[in-house]
Amino acid sequence: MKNDPVAGVLLAAGTSSRMGRNKLLVELGGKSVLRRAVETAAAAGLEPILVVLGHEPERARAELAGLDCATVLNADYARGINTSLRAGIAAVPESAVAAVVMLADMPFVSAAMIRELVERWRAVDAPLAVSIYGEVLAPRRSKDFYQRVQMVFQDPYGSLHPRQTVDRLLSEPLLVHGMDSVERRIMRGLNEVAL
Repeated sequence: MKNDPVAGVLLAAGTSSRMGRNKLLVELGGKSVLRRAVETAAAAGLEPILVVLGHEPERARAELAGLDCATVLNADYARGINTSLRAGIAAVPESAVAAVVMLADMPFVSAAMIRELVERWRAVDAPLAVSIYGEVLAPRRSKDFYQRVQMVFQDPYGSLHPRQTVDRLLSEPLLVHGMDSVERRIMRGLNEVAL
């Protein structure tokens, strides 16, 4: 397992509605944000790299020309990021022992940060390594929670909003499908993976 491949799943399907144009195609330092993200994942040693596309997939594919990555089309991208996460994880091959999920619009995440995430995950017996934004990991958990989850690095430049909570992300698909007892289901799921 020490040398088995860890896949990279880049979520790049969103509409960039708040920006008014596709932010993944914006140039930063001579490269698009999307191309930079794939190159960062490759430099970190993630393999294979799966880029989940939705909005403007042909423009995004053109931007990825020549890079060693595969695209996964999420036709359901308008329903939320959870659909892209589901599509990306479903595409991870069995040969990968894990996957690093990245938002493609976080240009200040470095290959070194990703390597550290993978190295720490490999070094501990934890089912999950979590990257946090600043000092925020919500919802508030007991000290026991923090002892069982490996915290890896802080990205003060990331695009994740600090109020976006683990519970909120997990509850979205349950609410979309009209399921009841959402809080209980989330807690049971977290407990099943030792969180």
